[in-house]
Amino acid sequence: MAPERSGSKKQELNSQKKLEKKLSFYTKVKDAVTSLQAKKAISKKKKQRSRQKKLKAYDLSALSEFLPQTASSQQQTEVKLNRKSKQALVQRESAQLNAVLNNAQFQLDPLAAIHQHLVSTQPPSSVKDDESAKSGKKSRKDKKRKKKKKKNNALSTPQSMDI
Repeated sequence: MAPERSGSKKQELNSQKKLEKKLSFYTKVKDAVTSLQAKKAISKKKKQRSRQKKLKAYDLSALSEFLPQTASSQQQTEVKLNRKSKQALVQRESAQLNAVLNNAQFQLDPLAAIHQHLVSTQPPSSVKDDESAKSGKKSRKDKKRKKKKKKNNALSTPQSMDI
C-alpha cells in the first residue's frame, strides 16, 4: 500500500499544480481584461473631450448678439405643408413662373429684367452706396470689371465665318 500512496500523492500534487496554473492563468486574463477596459474608458473620455472642444470651436451662438436683428428672423413661423397646401403652392409658383416667362422685358433681356427686379425689391445697402456716392469716382476694380465684361461680351457674341 505504501507505493500506491506515493503515486496518489504525486497525482494530487500534479492536479494541484494544474489547478494553480489554471487559476493563475484566469487571474492574468482577468487582470488583462480589467486593464483593457480601463484603457478603453480613458480613451473614450479623451474622445469625448476632443469632441466637446471641437463643438465649442464651431459654436457661433455668441456671435448672434452682435448681428443685427431683422423682422424676418423675429417672425419665424412654422408652416406645416400638407398635400393640399403643397399643391396650392405649386400652382401659385407655376403661375408666377409663367408670368415671368411671358413678360416682354424678360424675353428681351432676362438678366437685365432680373437685375431690375432685385434692385427694386431689395433694400438699399447703405455702406457701399454711401462710399461710392461720396467719392464720385470709380475704383480701379470697377474699371477692370467693366473691361472684362466688355471683352467677354465681345467673345460671346456669335460671329459668322466667311469661307
